[in-house]
Amino acid sequence: MPLYLEDLDVRSEVKESSSALIVPCNMCPAVTVAMREKKPFLRLLNHFLRSAPFDDYITALQDRLQEQGVRTKVFKSNIPHQWFLCMWTATRQKKLGRYAKKYETVIVLGCESATETVRDSVKSNNCKVVEGMKTTGIMNTKLSFQLPCDICFKDSRIIPLSPQKNHNTAFIPVWKR
Repeated sequence: MPLYLEDLDVRSEVKESSSALIVPCNMCPAVTVAMREKKPFLRLLNHFLRSAPFDDYITALQDRLQEQGVRTKVFKSNIPHQWFLCMWTATRQKKLGRYAKKYETVIVLGCESATETVRDSVKSNNCKVVEGMKTTGIMNTKLSFQLPCDICFKDSRIIPLSPQKNHNTAFIPVWKR
């Protein structure tokens, strides 16, 4: 159940910066981009554990920012247990904190939880944290394997997030009812 994310225009947020570090989550944003472009999420024989559509998306973002005069670098997380930015270890967060010191702005490509992880990681650096995406739904999809060794999605739907309803009810544990 990956989250569905919509792009935010980060160019106006970084217009005063000369450098930006792009920190992508490699799961939900990569699934979103692959599904949106109707391309394989992973092509294990060609790119092994890299999502080519998401890599192209990040490269296009870097090109747009470079046209604006912003130097960019991507903070990569190639090991599968590091793909979920919202669940990074303390060690991974410290590494990001050290690396981000070289940049004025950090652009997060992920959900709001991923953004919070990045904020916690760089809070002592005085760099600006910018959301590059926002959560608008949850994907309902079927995983598909295609030859030669591609991982794709089919029959995908986006389930919109519904607004929170205030029922003014307190939580009462089952054993106290």
